[in-house]
Amino acid sequence: MLTGTVSFETEAPDADAIMARMAAAGDVYPWLVAADSETVLGYAYAGRFRERAAYRFAVETTIYLADAAQRRGIGRRLYGALLDDLRGRGFTQAIGVIALPNDASVALHEAIGFRAAGRFAAAGCKFGRWVDVGYWQCALADRAGGAV
Repeated sequence: MLTGTVSFETEAPDADAIMARMAAAGDVYPWLVAADSETVLGYAYAGRFRERAAYRFAVETTIYLADAAQRRGIGRRLYGALLDDLRGRGFTQAIGVIALPNDASVALHEAIGFRAAGRFAAAGCKFGRWVDVGYWQCALADRAGGAV
């Protein structure tokens, strides 16, 4: 996380910071954690996509996996559970944001139904290097009758 550009965090959040983020999500946006005994292998969560009310059916999703959890199917199960939870809550679109290049994250997103939706050149800067950011989108539900 801190030595690469997979995350744009510049300091590792401690347990209190993560708990505060989870509390801020309230009952609206889920956080899921994959663990093996007492070791956290990864987590996935959703949050508000944009502030305006018209975006209320879309969420931004995020997943992080420990190195030891990669290539074991944990990411697919964790992210799949998150998307199922979001469907149950009535969300219609999930937007994944990926710092590029990141072949593993792109492959995971596309394996569970996300499709490339756009790219922003040099949207972030970490370690003195400009990093492109890609958006991947997954339709969670039929929008025909779901608008409120």
